[in-house]
Amino acid sequence: MRAFSTLLAPLLALLAVAHAKSSTGDSVLVVLEPKLKKEDFSIFFGNLEKQGYNLTFRAPKDESPKVVEDGVTAFSHVILFAPDTKNLAPQSLVDLLTTKTNLLITQSTKQTPIFSLASEFSLILPPPGTPLVSHFPARDTPATVIPIDVPAHPLLTPNIPPVWFSGVPHALSNNPLLLPILHAPAESFAADTDTDSGAEAVVESADKGGEGLWAGSSLGVVTGFQTRGNARVAWVGGVDMFKDEYFKKEVSKGVKSGNEQFTRDIAAWTFQENNALRIDWTNHHLVNETTPRERYTIKEVLEFEAHISKYNPARSSWEPYSGLTDLQLDFTMLDPHIRTSLRPVVNQPGKYSATFRAPDRHGVFKFVIDYKRKGWTFLHSSTIVPVIPPRHDGYPRFLSAAWPYYAGAISTSIGFLFFCALWLAGDNREPKKGKGVKAE
Repeated sequence: MRAFSTLLAPLLALLAVAHAKSSTGDSVLVVLEPKLKKEDFSIFFGNLEKQGYNLTFRAPKDESPKVVEDGVTAFSHVILFAPDTKNLAPQSLVDLLTTKTNLLITQSTKQTPIFSLASEFSLILPPPGTPLVSHFPARDTPATVIPIDVPAHPLLTPNIPPVWFSGVPHALSNNPLLLPILHAPAESFAADTDTDSGAEAVVESADKGGEGLWAGSSLGVVTGFQTRGNARVAWVGGVDMFKDEYFKKEVSKGVKSGNEQFTRDIAAWTFQENNALRIDWTNHHLVNETTPRERYTIKEVLEFEAHISKYNPARSSWEPYSGLTDLQLDFTMLDPHIRTSLRPVVNQPGKYSATFRAPDRHGVFKFVIDYKRKGWTFLHSSTIVPVIPPRHDGYPRFLSAAWPYYAGAISTSIGFLFFCALWLAGDNREPKKGKGVKAE
């Protein structure tokens, strides 16, 4: 029986992984250029189908299936393997992001609408026709086919072997919504020639670029972008990275490239399998109570609770998550009056709590959670609650600071009463008659 359980456990785990899906849906539209063959990407597409994704293929010029019909998106994710096409409207791709459709976009060295669209995502591309070039390390491939080491990254599987890349790099702006994933090698540069003509080729490419020297590890080749509405975009400098040829190609003798695992990790983040969070519910009440109130009084001690879940792609379900250590709560009225930490509650998975005293100011306040971290789903919650002054019978009967005034009023009252008592209780004597007055 124990042996049977030992064999069954890995099988169940394999089945769970095989049926892992996105947290936002499993329908994928693949826009494939006619000159690109579907069979050249069979491993990448096959892995997605094994995970439970439903892939639909169409050419850029095809009118069906439509991505948006009657204002409703028909697909949860779109893969654009059409870097050279001129039949895509950039604005239509931007509109997809407003409907929380995720995009996986590959680029080309040619001047195309997608080439121009990159600037809308704060990516700065070199001039058309300048691919990434590197002559190191020595190898038997063209200078534009480059092995790139994969550094440790929160979104990637640890210890991925180097990946093969061929395409265009891009420079990154300071946009906080950008997420660098893979940088170009330090010895690489963008040029319109792949011949080893020495330093003059690098200088000429810099002069033609007009943006300075396009070289070094400051350039990116794979970059993520997450909108404020939590739609995700992955920009990949070349479509060849997803080909079976690069998946099977060795980066050194006996070492297969890491393209298969790397592209799988990129797709997992883009399709919101990984690092997907959500707020299930929030609650607020007074300490030692459980029911929310319609209003609170100044200086009352309040407790705020939130329940957060993380998507588990292995089980295709949302599970309580207590791993956030930097979650904050703001109690705001125009500006934050109180900012405090929301800490995980012990022995209650997924639950976070904060206790604080309401400020000594009445008005309309909001409980606000605004959690933004690169690579993670942005969390936002806002709950409006009024804070009022105490009622007429809600103030203290006596104030300790007012005892001098109390003593003065009491002593004055006692003195007045004492004076009245003396006045009223005193003798009322008639005046005596004089001795020189004779009786008639």
